[in-house]
Amino acid sequence: MKLWGGAFEEDTNKEVEKFSASMKSDIRLWDVDIKGSIAHARMLGEVGVITKDEAVIIVTGLNAVYEDIKTGRTLLNLEAEDIHSEIETNLTQKIGDVAGKLHTARSRNDQVATDTRLYLRDQVTQLSEELKALQKYFLTTAEKNLETILPGFTHMQHAQPVSLAHHLMAYYWMFQRDHERLTQSYQRINTLPLGSAALAGTGFPIDRQMVAKALNFEKVTENSLDAVSDRDFVIEFLTNGSLIMMHLSRLCEELIIWSTPEFGFVQMGDSVTTGSSIMPQKKNPDVAELIRAKVGRLYGSLMGALTLLKALPLSYNRDLQEDKHYLFEGLDTVRASTRLALIMLENTHWKIENMKKSLRGDLSNATDLADDLVKKGLPFRQAHEITGKIVNHCLKNKVILEEMTLNDLKVFSPLFDEQSLKVLPHLSVMKARACEGGTAPDAVKVQIKKAIDGSF
Repeated sequence: MKLWGGAFEEDTNKEVEKFSASMKSDIRLWDVDIKGSIAHARMLGEVGVITKDEAVIIVTGLNAVYEDIKTGRTLLNLEAEDIHSEIETNLTQKIGDVAGKLHTARSRNDQVATDTRLYLRDQVTQLSEELKALQKYFLTTAEKNLETILPGFTHMQHAQPVSLAHHLMAYYWMFQRDHERLTQSYQRINTLPLGSAALAGTGFPIDRQMVAKALNFEKVTENSLDAVSDRDFVIEFLTNGSLIMMHLSRLCEELIIWSTPEFGFVQMGDSVTTGSSIMPQKKNPDVAELIRAKVGRLYGSLMGALTLLKALPLSYNRDLQEDKHYLFEGLDTVRASTRLALIMLENTHWKIENMKKSLRGDLSNATDLADDLVKKGLPFRQAHEITGKIVNHCLKNKVILEEMTLNDLKVFSPLFDEQSLKVLPHLSVMKARACEGGTAPDAVKVQIKKAIDGSF
């Protein structure tokens, strides 16, 4: 059923109908479309735009349509123009011509904007919970690995030893920022455009605040032109989703690298890896690789949505119908990736002994030897030069720095003493970094406590 055909004498070209239909995309909005219509109908009855009896009939009919779709008694027509017309068609079949009064004082322009906000609001809440579950994994795993040491990297080279707990908590804080951004965006999503009608508002004495309260919106939009044309909230979500995916890709890249024989820091379980059709020994980190790849989908959706809005004049234009392709693609990708990242981690074994072994002779304890000289009064630049010579000696002669004797060190500086030997073990190097935000166990415990308490 077309909602607009009165002034038209010719049927729409079938190719035009197919090209312009949005049903296959916005079918997932069916439940929020009905919920928004129920609130609208009740308000129309309360303010006297329609009678209360008519409002009751419409609401009862909408609830019946809802149950029919939910239980599968009614299958939505994918050839319909859009979800709004399809719901109204089903409603008309239930209650007759009175269904035509439902659309009083609204337009599909403010209706679809409302549906999209209702849907996204719920999705953001669910994604936030999925992020929290991922963060909980990092917290609980960090608590068990405060003294598990592995190389910390800069430029993908061994730099200084850190704890596995500290490394995992770095991801906790990345996802905490993501969670905060989602929370902050929620209030901008949770604004009601319904009542703006096509673009200029309506002449009927509607009560937008009543509808907002019924649908749990915090406020109503201030300007009807802006309300029907605004998709900033879609772009903001896709931006936030892109950041989440970027953080997931960094995690996945490390897991992929760490699962190689050359590193051997992790082993992913059979349930989250796949084999090769030709090489029997292979266990491929496909989940991590796919998450890494799917970042491009979010970036593409974000750029598509930004381009969609570029130079678009006020107010509503049919261009805006395309926003849901980008939004739904982004939503599906980031939510699936977040869930799968947690499943992958829960089926990953951390190979602690290999992490520790990789530190032997890697010279990542050299900075602490220089710091030891600084604490004895030597300017850092001189201490750095002396330690550099020791590093060069180790490299040329295949000497393990932490296995050097005091006599070996004194060749390079008389300031070295028994205390100098105590700073060389990698565990000591890690534990020495006890400043706020550092990798030492006590400092990481503070991070964990702040994360649990929310005191940051």
